[in-house]
Amino acid sequence: MKSSKKPINEKIRLKQLHDLSILDTPPEERFDCVTRMAKRLFDVPIALVSFVDENRQWFKSKLGLDVNETERRISFCSHAILKEDTFIVKDTMKDDRFINNPLVVGEPYIRFYAGQPLRTLSGQILGTVCIIDIVPRDFNSEDIAMLVNLADMIEREMMSIQLTMSDELTKISNRRGFFMLTRHCLGIFSRESLSATIIFFDLDKFKEINDKYGHAEGDRALKIFADEMKKSFRTSDVCARFGGDEFVALLINANIEQIKALIKRLTSSLKLRSHLDCLPYCIEFSSGVVNYEPLKHKSIEDMLKEADKLMYHDKIYKNNNLLSSRK
Repeated sequence: MKSSKKPINEKIRLKQLHDLSILDTPPEERFDCVTRMAKRLFDVPIALVSFVDENRQWFKSKLGLDVNETERRISFCSHAILKEDTFIVKDTMKDDRFINNPLVVGEPYIRFYAGQPLRTLSGQILGTVCIIDIVPRDFNSEDIAMLVNLADMIEREMMSIQLTMSDELTKISNRRGFFMLTRHCLGIFSRESLSATIIFFDLDKFKEINDKYGHAEGDRALKIFADEMKKSFRTSDVCARFGGDEFVALLINANIEQIKALIKRLTSSLKLRSHLDCLPYCIEFSSGVVNYEPLKHKSIEDMLKEADKLMYHDKIYKNNNLLSSRK
C-alpha cells in the first residue's frame, strides 16, 4: 500500500474546508440525493460524498457504508484530490498503490473506485463524489461525464453554503455562518472542560456616521471594524457580523486577562486605523462579555442574549459619562 502525498496547497485547502463548516454536520437531502443518483446510475453498492480533512476522510453523504469516516492515509480520496480530473482505479488487485490497502483486503473489499474532485469557488479541491464496487469494472468516457455532472451538483451546493455563510460587505461570517460554526460547540466545551467566551460588539454613534457622511462611509466603517477585528483576535476565535453594526466573537480557552488584552488591542488598532486613513470620525464600540456556564447556558443563543444585555449596559454607561463630562 502507498499512502498519498499532501497537496502543495494543503494549508489553504484545509482552511477553506474548515471555513465551509461542513465537517461533522448531519446528513442533508441535497447531498444524499446525489449519492442515490450515483448508486443507481452506475449500479454500484457504495456511493459517497467525501471530504478529506488533515488526518481523515469524512463522509457528508454515504450509501452502502456504515462508517462516517476512515483514516486519510488509507483513503482512496486522498489520492483523488491530487488529480484535476477523474481518478479511476479499475482493479485494486492490479494496482501497487492499493493491493495491500486495509479497505481492499478487508471491508468494504474495494476492487473498483472512481472519484471526481470537488472544488470551491476559488478552485481548492476539498474532497470527491465517488463510487465504489466490490468487483473490477471498466469506466468509459460517458461514465466519466456522468460522474462529472454529479460533482457539479455537489459543487453548486458547496458554493451556496460559501455564499450564504459569509457577510457580503465585510467578508467575515454572517449570522447564519456563526450559528453553523458554533452549533455543536457547547457540547464539546462541556465534554472537554474547555472555557468559552462570547463578546457582543455594537459600534458607537454609527447612525451619526451614516447621517453625516453617507451610507458609503458607514459601509467603510463596518469593513474597517471587521478587518481590525480579524487582526486583533486569534485565528482560533470565531468572528462574525451579526447584522447592521453588531458583531460577535466566540473565544475558546481565553482567560480574563487575555480577553481584556484582545479588546484593548482592538480599541488601539481602530484608533490607529482611523488616524492612518484620516477618517473624520473615530470608530468606537460598546461590548458585552459572557463566559460559558454549563448550568446557566443551554445554547449559544442564551450566551448571546446575555452578552447583548451587557453590551447595552456598557453603551448606556458610556453615554451617561459623556453627558456628565459635558456639564
